[in-house]
Amino acid sequence: MSEVTETIQELLAVVGLDADYRNESLILLEKGNSRYVRDLKLNFSSTFTSGHLTDKECALIALSIAVNNNNKVLTDFFEKLAVTKEATAEEVAEAVGCASLLALNNVFYRFRHFTGKEKYTQIPARVRMQIMSSPVTGKEFFELMSIAVSAVNGCEMCVNAHEKSILALGATEERVFDAVRIASIVTSAGKVIY
Repeated sequence: MSEVTETIQELLAVVGLDADYRNESLILLEKGNSRYVRDLKLNFSSTFTSGHLTDKECALIALSIAVNNNNKVLTDFFEKLAVTKEATAEEVAEAVGCASLLALNNVFYRFRHFTGKEKYTQIPARVRMQIMSSPVTGKEFFELMSIAVSAVNGCEMCVNAHEKSILALGATEERVFDAVRIASIVTSAGKVIY
């Protein structure tokens, strides 16, 4: 067995997939004997811990990103991981709700930003966002999930607004950075594990 095949199997075991599981991306990486598989495994493993976020927070951010990216394999994995890190059903649901709400907001506010027309900022949005007013996970952490999803979805206006809010709530830039780092790694892994 090649080192690449062995590394793929180790990565699959982490997310609870059969050692023989393959999709198009994994087949191409394996066929090309890609050294990237080792990087992917190491990067993915680094989503579980942070010096600035709790293990539960890491899992909930990763879950929100997996839901945002519509990746069932990673959604299932990070939901189970969050529960093992003592996330409640309400906190898990909030991570899912955050992904959905931010998908809406990112499209809407990106549109406003792209057009640059004052008229569109004057028209009421008529969008309910009650989940943001008193989140189960706390305002600061909900904002961290929000910035992570907004970064993945490429909404500059939302990223800037959430970062300002997070820092005003007393969070550190290191927490922001780690949330976005986790989001980028989950997005990357989702291109191969699906």
